[in-house]
Amino acid sequence: MQSHQGQHHCAKNTLNLAIWTFAWLLSLALAQFGPSLLWDQHIALTAAAIVLNLLLGIAMLLANRKHLRGLDELQQKIQLEAMALTLGAGLIAGILYEVIEDTALISFNAEISHLVVFMSLVYIAGVLLGYRRYQ
Repeated sequence: MQSHQGQHHCAKNTLNLAIWTFAWLLSLALAQFGPSLLWDQHIALTAAAIVLNLLLGIAMLLANRKHLRGLDELQQKIQLEAMALTLGAGLIAGILYEVIEDTALISFNAEISHLVVFMSLVYIAGVLLGYRRYQ
């Protein structure tokens, strides 16, 4: 159980992670839609948006690491197990998804967004199962 100060620190780290994640998502939208909607395919602006997205992605990863280090041992264990499950499931599903597209077992294009949604759902399930297991 965390102290009041530990809970405040955890809440601060969670808010910090949320801010960096939101900034990264906004920069991703800018990199994706800016060239066609805002600056008429200008290469330098598109490259700048991509570099901005990369830098904000790195900042988000660092904020996530700080958030994880601020958790207590049980929460860290739950997160580690959920992330391991997500990595494994994402690797297996991603490769198989590409194979079934290449072998024409599906009639649509395999999109990375499908894999991201799948991995997000696996991660959420992993966290929920972890909290349930260690109640």
